[in-house]
Amino acid sequence: MTRFVLTTIRAGSMLDTTLAPSFRLVAERPSDASRVEALIGRAFGPGRYAKAAERVREARRPSPELSLVAWSEGAAVGCVRQWPVTIGATPAILLGPFAVDEAWRGMGLGAELIRAACDLAAAAGHAATLLVGDESYFGPLGFAAGPARRVVMLGPVDQGRVLVRALRSCGADRLEGPVLPASSA
Repeated sequence: MTRFVLTTIRAGSMLDTTLAPSFRLVAERPSDASRVEALIGRAFGPGRYAKAAERVREARRPSPELSLVAWSEGAAVGCVRQWPVTIGATPAILLGPFAVDEAWRGMGLGAELIRAACDLAAAAGHAATLLVGDESYFGPLGFAAGPARRVVMLGPVDQGRVLVRALRSCGADRLEGPVLPASSA
């Protein structure tokens, strides 16, 4: 199995982090949008638009400095997007969607995308990241349902799949209330 090694990321710098000779992670650019949307569409299909997290993202743009695209030989093979939200009155980051091209699944690229995105959010000063997903996958990446027990995703969602990762000490303490788009988004 190939192991990807991520180099240090500095907030505010132009991100061009080499994972391995055939992969590179770069901050998502406006010109990447159609390729990223196509990748997400292949991974999730049209059903993604019915998800509660999509209601939060609707008619908004992801934070480009916190969103990443994995490239291999000119093709987008993975991506992760992040969005500013509030949980009650507390600022946070909503992670997702993230997608990996079918040919690259099972190689650790998805986990590296999640780790790198969380590192970027932490370096930018964010306290917590929220997502909707399986704790069996995201738990080893630092996400847990416990800190999200009082977090409310509006719309159709299994609240047991709402997961939070603290990005700094006490970053997930006292999270409570609805997840809404941040007013600056």
